[in-house]
Amino acid sequence: MIAVGTYNELEILRETSVGLFLGDEAQEEDVLLPNKYCPKQFEIGDKLDVFVYRDYEDRKIATNLTPKIFLNEFAFLKVVSVSNVGAFLDWGLEKDLMVPFKEQRQKMQEGRWYIVYLDLDERTDRLFASNKIEHYLQNHELTVEEKQEVDLMVMQKTDLGYSVIVNGQHKGLVYENQVFRSLQIGQSLKGYVKEIREDNKLDISLQPIGYEQFNDINVDTIYRALLDQDGYMLFTDKSSPEEIYDAFGMSKKAFKKAVGALYKAQKISIEDRGIRLL
Repeated sequence: MIAVGTYNELEILRETSVGLFLGDEAQEEDVLLPNKYCPKQFEIGDKLDVFVYRDYEDRKIATNLTPKIFLNEFAFLKVVSVSNVGAFLDWGLEKDLMVPFKEQRQKMQEGRWYIVYLDLDERTDRLFASNKIEHYLQNHELTVEEKQEVDLMVMQKTDLGYSVIVNGQHKGLVYENQVFRSLQIGQSLKGYVKEIREDNKLDISLQPIGYEQFNDINVDTIYRALLDQDGYMLFTDKSSPEEIYDAFGMSKKAFKKAVGALYKAQKISIEDRGIRLL
């Protein structure tokens, strides 16, 4: 069976005027790879990695385009149109991805961006997206441990901080007083499991566990930036105010004061072309 919503390694079976027909090892079915997606050079029997989904006539179709979301994953996508059956998202393929009305937390609006999950209706073998994010998250059986690095997607702003999707499976929380950067809904970033509470709720940190935090937010910002850039940055007191502001969101005076504090605390060395973490 050729699976939709994911990559398949398929064999070139035959060439036609409309493209190449590909099949799986079982040869139970075949799928068309249209001419515009065919490799310039090929031989019958070659194997290709292609993404498979359904076209406007509900037939399985192959492409070498890379979609913005895969089956059983989350992504932040834009609504390009709304009809009487649902909203349609740009997911990087010719046929837009539908979010049925019953899968919308609230009525979606054209031009807006939403976090969605790509699911499969097993009865019809059709892909659909859902904006009911929490239906696809569970913390009953955790697959993460404390101090582990995890992949995050910012889900929503709350009174306590930011709810995040953890490794595409669990729900976590980054507390407001531990956020030292601008976060946007749908943003993907790395984080760390700070604590697993008794009720399996996940407290998430954006800094490595054991990372030293400083009372001065500017000092903390520069120290964290050094950690993110493997301990070295091409910034000195000769860097322009514009460069410093663009990188750290602070004035040159504040930057020099923060660097001085880190140097005095013996956390960094100051070199001709930059600063280095000790």
